[in-house]
Amino acid sequence: MNLFTDIRSLVLDTLAQMQTGGSLPEGLDLSNVTVEPPRDPAHGDMATNAAMVLAKPAGLKPREIAEALAALLAKDARITSAEVAGPGFLNLRLAVSLWHDVARAALGTGKDFGRSNMGQGKRVNVEYVSANPTGPLHVGHTRGAVFGDALASLLDFTGHEVTREYYINDGGAQVDVLARSVYLRYLEAHGTAVAFPDGTYPGDYLIEVGQALKDKVGAAYVDQPEEVWLDEVRNFGTEAMMALIRADLKSLGVEMDVFYSEKSLYGTGLIEAALAALDAKGLIYEGVLEPPKGKLPDDWEPREQTLFRSTAHGDDVDRPVKKSDGGWTYFAPDIAYHFDKVNRGFDMLIDVLGADHGGYVKRMKAAVSALSDGRVPLDIKLCQLVKLYKNGEPFKMSKRAGTFVTLRDVVDLVGADVTRFVMLTRKNDAPLDFDFDKVLEQSKDNPVFYVQYANARVNSVLRKAAEAGIDVSDAALAAADLSILTHEAELNVARKLAEWPRLVEIAGRTNEPHRVAFYLYDLASDLHALWNRGHDDASLRFLQDGDPATSQAKIALVRAVTVVISAGLGILGVTPAEEMR
Repeated sequence: MNLFTDIRSLVLDTLAQMQTGGSLPEGLDLSNVTVEPPRDPAHGDMATNAAMVLAKPAGLKPREIAEALAALLAKDARITSAEVAGPGFLNLRLAVSLWHDVARAALGTGKDFGRSNMGQGKRVNVEYVSANPTGPLHVGHTRGAVFGDALASLLDFTGHEVTREYYINDGGAQVDVLARSVYLRYLEAHGTAVAFPDGTYPGDYLIEVGQALKDKVGAAYVDQPEEVWLDEVRNFGTEAMMALIRADLKSLGVEMDVFYSEKSLYGTGLIEAALAALDAKGLIYEGVLEPPKGKLPDDWEPREQTLFRSTAHGDDVDRPVKKSDGGWTYFAPDIAYHFDKVNRGFDMLIDVLGADHGGYVKRMKAAVSALSDGRVPLDIKLCQLVKLYKNGEPFKMSKRAGTFVTLRDVVDLVGADVTRFVMLTRKNDAPLDFDFDKVLEQSKDNPVFYVQYANARVNSVLRKAAEAGIDVSDAALAAADLSILTHEAELNVARKLAEWPRLVEIAGRTNEPHRVAFYLYDLASDLHALWNRGHDDASLRFLQDGDPATSQAKIALVRAVTVVISAGLGILGVTPAEEMR
């Protein structure tokens, strides 16, 4: 049940009736007509912009349309009043029974309440994390992992067929550096004193890898030149790091459907095929780029390169795909990788990247647009930095990682559920402060606690009601007489429940799972407000002594809250709390 969709359908049907009756011209585009909550709840339950968006194409004044529309809508039993405001906005108040129906629908539908089919038939690839396989995941990867995973779950909840994908960057120079770092730990395992030059990876996490390499090959690589051991150690180290990364992700509740190796693009013809596809469209040429703006680098010189005409698809400048020495640029395998995604038949691609990839956005969108002839959209979500605090001070680096705080450090300190929720309390492109003390405190200022506490409070009521002999099964609660619920505080909770299906679709259309976290906090706030009013007004208490029918109605409403909280937390990858300790 999506009450906003139902009322919008009523508005559209009424507008069609006005067209038939001649008060509106035929052929108007009604796609921009919306029905949404008013900015000020005092103005009504819902508001529509119909008169405002149709006035100009209809050649009529907005208020003229709004007044005619209001008169017809008021005849519907679902509408108790339709009032024109300002230049032509129309505020609607709904029959109280509709709010009762929302609670009943949540109980009847259960965990699928709010689930949408708007993405039905659409295949989506969500690529996230994709960290270099050179060490454990750090806190920045944590935010991207949580965001990408929640987004994938949200898209699944809105009916899309979703593939979760990790792109292993194992084709660049960084894995050679990993191999050399592992080799140093290997020598160390043999009792040799080693020093880590600048640019290598000195973290303790490679000690076990070096020992494992020793266990596998013995002394075979000791005092051997690099060409003897580099390939083998590179593969060995990469596999060890990917095992570590998989374990880190699992601790956070993240599991991928696909791990795609960059290395698989080299020597297989895939890069050549992607560039040939662009060349066939006239988008590959030999040319010289304009010098960079501002002060020229000392080593800059104009030279002919193989270029992708990315400006034909919205980029600022054309991009090199092959170096003057004949080697591929970093961009070339990225093009091939996305070409493979397009060829796998996805209808939409989403890349979740760190904030340092801002310069990557336009060129990659241009490539996907060119490769798919504009058929497959690419949405790139950049996750801003996370600043960590503990006891009011910046949190220090991990000794194990050597240079940064790891994902496992965060999960070990506060748990996966808290980590995931907090990472979604800001929009992905806004910086996030993560205070280890505040995310564990039990207060309204901690959204994780506040939402979980709401769920636990309702579960305590359900337990007490069951002990009192009241049937609190969802079927029994859905059959209760909800017309008893008339207090404004109760109806506010039901109104917030009604927003859930609409919120899900908006978040799914915009690829913004943080909206779910925001909504859950607001829903929990309404539940806590209702609970607290019961301290002063006994009629608002959920358990009414000697009146099981009224108790059932009140419990039905708050049980519907936990249905939505559980669904929302499920999207975020958080386990609902049955009780707080």
